[in-house]
Amino acid sequence: MNHSAARHPTSTSAKILYRPVGMAGSILGGLLANVIFKKIWQQAAPGQRPDPPGALATGPSFTTILLAAALQGTIFSVVKTLIDRGGARVFTRWSGEWPGD
Repeated sequence: MNHSAARHPTSTSAKILYRPVGMAGSILGGLLANVIFKKIWQQAAPGQRPDPPGALATGPSFTTILLAAALQGTIFSVVKTLIDRGGARVFTRWSGEWPGD
């Protein structure tokens, strides 16, 4: 559903009031995504180093580093979307206004 078409344009006050909610959600989402990524990496790469390789790691292959980065980016994106969308829905129930657009 396109919220901008179904509702009035979002007021400036709603956007300002939503900022702390959005920031808290971003912090929570980042922490949660990091935990999920590390758990998945430990399962996907058993017997190897428990922590995923960083871009400057010298031991793992370049392919392994790229796979870790792609997995991490995907997880962060999905978690961020879920938390942002959920936060916007809760805010809308509370305020009556969709915080985006």
